[in-house]
Amino acid sequence: MSVYTRFCEEELDGAGQLKHIRLNCPEDFNFGYDVVDGIARENPQKRALVYCSTEGEEREFTFADISKMSNRMANVLAGAGIHKGDRVMLILKRHYEYWFAAIALHKLGAVIIPATHMLTVDDLVYRIHASGVKAMIVTAQDGVPDRVRQALSKANHTAKLWCVRGQAEGFCDMNAAMEGAGEEFARVATHRHDPMMLYFTSGTTGYPKGVIHDFSYPLVHIVTAKYWQRAQEGGLHFTVAETGWAKASWGKLYGQWLVGCAVMVCDFDNFDPKQLATVINRYGVTSFCAPPTVYRYLVRKGVPDMPTLRHASTAGEMLAPEVFEKFTARTGIELCEGYGQTETGLLTANFAGDKPIAGSMGTPSPLYRIELRGADGEPVPVGETGEVVIVPDESGWLPGVFVGYLGNDEQYAHVWRGGVYHTGDSAHMDKDGRYWFDGRFDDIIKTGGFRVGPYEIEHVLEQHPAVAECSVIGVPDALRGQAIKAVVRLGGGFDASAEMEKDIRTFCNRRLAEYKWVRIIEFVDEMPKTISGKIRKGELRARA
Repeated sequence: MSVYTRFCEEELDGAGQLKHIRLNCPEDFNFGYDVVDGIARENPQKRALVYCSTEGEEREFTFADISKMSNRMANVLAGAGIHKGDRVMLILKRHYEYWFAAIALHKLGAVIIPATHMLTVDDLVYRIHASGVKAMIVTAQDGVPDRVRQALSKANHTAKLWCVRGQAEGFCDMNAAMEGAGEEFARVATHRHDPMMLYFTSGTTGYPKGVIHDFSYPLVHIVTAKYWQRAQEGGLHFTVAETGWAKASWGKLYGQWLVGCAVMVCDFDNFDPKQLATVINRYGVTSFCAPPTVYRYLVRKGVPDMPTLRHASTAGEMLAPEVFEKFTARTGIELCEGYGQTETGLLTANFAGDKPIAGSMGTPSPLYRIELRGADGEPVPVGETGEVVIVPDESGWLPGVFVGYLGNDEQYAHVWRGGVYHTGDSAHMDKDGRYWFDGRFDDIIKTGGFRVGPYEIEHVLEQHPAVAECSVIGVPDALRGQAIKAVVRLGGGFDASAEMEKDIRTFCNRRLAEYKWVRIIEFVDEMPKTISGKIRKGELRARA
């Protein structure tokens, strides 16, 4: 029996559909000790992680392996002065060392800050300043150590530094350090409401917000893995996500291990549809999850046979009906969409027992009371657009919903106005109770599976000498879902031209992480503005 049954009570209907679930989270719950070490004691040879890389490396780790290797890393970190409550940034791409590090930090009671290797020096400076990191464990690849050194210098901040997969100036070699470390680690007392994880998520009017989750967070992904992604006991689940994003927590660790399913990790830099299909077939992947961008590429290139695959799911942006239909026609598998945020667990989805319909977010998770409310705070009628909000029950505990924004109590209070959590997303519900996404109430851009706030890009654009005013929006794109478009008013003495467009794009994109690159530039003589002088992004989107 999977370990998850110890931490929840489920109620299913006659068709096996989840109708109700209640999480039972012990006060001292710690995923590292209670799940990883627990499985390692009871079934040490149970498969936990299957790893491959584009360089031909293949590894398979059991829960006994993960338990021992995380203990080794925890001993290395503790010996260097990393303790409960310390914040540690992980920039580990898709390296299997991420799983050692995450569990080690859980055992220490430290706070994990996952980050993507695509961050620029300025991106890192902001995160270092905001979080006050005590340590960083990073990949030796892609120039990451050099950018980290530059960022620490620019931030006038010091941190203990380790790297994996190579050596770098100023960094200790974590792989070497672990070789001599002990495989036993005494349990550190943690509480379920202690901070466990800090994700930086895009903001619309400022820099990224630090989203804090506590030690109860992993349990919310029981529903994510079992009832949406259909990860199964003894199966192999493959989610396409780098470890720097919250999607990794959704699909590459917590829920999957809780329900007894191993995770598939493919360490690659450049997406290749054929490569993914090869991995699925070579290792016998049983369930797969990826953003719609991946499915669009698969459909465009031709979906190959994947005989072991039993289920496929998607989230992160709108899924075009033609992609749904072509993928289903080719594989016989209906794509199940899901919806949630970095701040939350899975809120709605096409769950086990539902009939997926292309474009639908599905039905609300039994973990939450979801409502659609209008500007007056009242529920909207069926068929009308409202904001997706979460209403707490009488206990006041919303499992998986973040516990604060780092250093920003005002913003946290704002999203909790009126006693409910405001997602900022709009949707409508049909007569059958299915939810349909209508858009963001704010200006977040969802491109290629990434969430991007316009402020960061506008800040860079404004540094170009020719740019007098600018506004960044997302526009429909056949492959990415949305492409990033900059609307620019030039200053005096500068003329719009193809050369100017290229110059501004090059200037901007050299200073931005690749997933934030500007794809389109439009020059205008005047910006549409409100009476108070704010640029009307809605009008820019409407005429795009």
